[in-house]
Amino acid sequence: MHQKKYRKENGLFFVEGQKSVQSFINSSYKVQAIYHVAEKSAFISQLPANINLFELNNVELGKISALQNPQDLLALVKIPETKVASYTQFKNNFTLVLDGVQDPGNLGTIIRTADWFGIKNIVCSHNTVEAYNPKTVQATMGSLAATNIYYTNLPRFLNEVALPIFGALLEGKSIYKTNFGTEGLIVLGNEGNGISAEIIAQIANRVTIPRIGDAESLNVAISAAIFCAEIARKG
Repeated sequence: MHQKKYRKENGLFFVEGQKSVQSFINSSYKVQAIYHVAEKSAFISQLPANINLFELNNVELGKISALQNPQDLLALVKIPETKVASYTQFKNNFTLVLDGVQDPGNLGTIIRTADWFGIKNIVCSHNTVEAYNPKTVQATMGSLAATNIYYTNLPRFLNEVALPIFGALLEGKSIYKTNFGTEGLIVLGNEGNGISAEIIAQIANRVTIPRIGDAESLNVAISAAIFCAEIARKG
């Protein structure tokens, strides 16, 4: 499950840490199995009966963990079917749209930030890093369980969904002077190249975070947080 091809083949990914595992148990995700050390017996005794349990020692858990310091608990979770069922699900809400985001830590932080601000849907291009990458899952700190992640053909999606499209670009209207209204799509691009030219052509509202200092660019997860905070501030 450390490798994408095996996650895809088995339809499973893994989550580490009691707090994150509990988030998935309390969600619509199906937790298939939990691997734990003896010290977690109190937590284990309260779990639903349909979860397979395996007790390991610390050395064994360390061998299957993706962390340098394992958290005594690891769960295998079913990857859900996440296809865009209807464009109506994006109306009257804001949705983050990610074009080619590559770093798993950035994606995980974006998911966690979206959850903090009550944004439930994130739409990703096919070349965006996988949401079930262990580093992504860990960075979400359980927020993946509360967020819908979709991978789709972005140009087609943007063309078909009838919502205002806002793009985070270096050249555009100041975010602090932009009227976001009550619904829309917020497009964020690749860490090095930004939003692709094909997607830029579909963006009606180009928005920039004004630069005051000398930095060439902002981290995409930080940009996402600023957009989410500004939209929330404006109600």
